Amino acid sequence: MSAFYARAVQTRLVEPRDAAAIAAIYNAEVAAPAVTFDLVPRTLDEQLAWIDRHRGAHPVLVAVDDEPGGDERVLGFASLSPFRERPAYATSVEDSVYVDRAARSRGVGGRLLGDLLTAARDNGFHAVFARIVDRNAASVRLHTSRGFELVGVEREVGRKHGRWLDVVELQRLL
Repeated sequence: MSAFYARAVQTRLVEPRDAAAIAAIYNAEVAAPAVTFDLVPRTLDEQLAWIDRHRGAHPVLVAVDDEPGGDERVLGFASLSPFRERPAYATSVEDSVYVDRAARSRGVGGRLLGDLLTAARDNGFHAVFARIVDRNAASVRLHTSRGFELVGVEREVGRKHGRWLDVVELQRLL
């Protein structure tokens, strides 16, 4: 059994001390061809501002693993964001889940998404949407394994690294 499996993964609300680890996980995906539509890595100050915007009903959760000596290692993060600005959309949210490449295929994403759905329900939301680059099959599988259903495909809505990208939109009612 690997050391990863010997220790339990926990989720908790994000703290400012997590900003550098979150930025490192996210910025690795900014450099990737088809995960996020961001083209420029986030600075530490931008990541701290992002964390500050995700307080209250639109939280960020981090998955952490205790390291020897009592230190935590951030394995991934998940967030809720407003779905649209108009007031009638207030009960709908969009989720995002990012897992450190070294921690993938170990249940971290599933734990984060499950706990995020609980937070969404606890905060009174009714619908959760996931908008995923269609080439990100792992994220589509993660979401469908948690009850999300395909509601549409947006064709060639983004361009990154010289390629047009489609986005699949999945939804789950709580």
